[in-house]
Amino acid sequence: MQNRLVSIITPVYNGARFMRYTIDSVLAQTYQEWEMYIVDDGSKDNSAEIASEYVAKDARIHLLQQTNAGSAAARNNGIRRAQGRYIVLLDSDDVWEPNFLENQLRFMQETPGALLICSAHKRIDENGNEFKVPFFPPKVIRRKDLLKTNSISCLTGVYDSSAFGKFYLREDFRSLRDDHVYWLDILKKVEVAYGNQQVLASYRMSQFAVTHNKLKMIRPQFKVYREYEHMGWLKASYYLFCWAFNGIKKHHS
Repeated sequence: MQNRLVSIITPVYNGARFMRYTIDSVLAQTYQEWEMYIVDDGSKDNSAEIASEYVAKDARIHLLQQTNAGSAAARNNGIRRAQGRYIVLLDSDDVWEPNFLENQLRFMQETPGALLICSAHKRIDENGNEFKVPFFPPKVIRRKDLLKTNSISCLTGVYDSSAFGKFYLREDFRSLRDDHVYWLDILKKVEVAYGNQQVLASYRMSQFAVTHNKLKMIRPQFKVYREYEHMGWLKASYYLFCWAFNGIKKHHS
């Protein structure tokens, strides 16, 4: 494990439309000690060709290819190869501000005991236009809080693996709620995550897909409570209600 190195894990499935913006935002970082694993999860478009262009230009960028198995398997593929102390998950349609890594690592160093952090971020549409107010995470996030709503956005989470080593995502969740379970797993060990209130990234989302996506997530979210947390029906239903309520509140703010 290299002490100052950040390992960036980016799964890609048919992400050609936006992934150049994502990779360019990594290249623009003021903090330059990073490696990036782009994991092509069986894309049918030219995502791998685009990634290969960047691999040829910068030795810190690596392309891995696999048959389609979901984002959890793709992320794990990258995490297994990661050499850095810090693990970051960045999806292929999201972007960072140039000072994302520098600011996040400083925040982590200045926060006693911090091993897992996230930050505030903008919410942008498919054309890159901001269409909601930024999302600000709680300043302190405990596991019981994360069960009610996933306030650690994937694109801003930074995990320091120096104390407890690497964590891997549950591949049986494939591409739905796998990141939520990943943070829950980490919080079994680190106990507390911290939210940086600086706006350091942009999460790309469709203005019209929020309700559809929330409905699509109900069953896998219930699976988190029943099969991962081993809750009874009543307790699982309570947490599902909290998750749905907080999600609607979050996306309509």
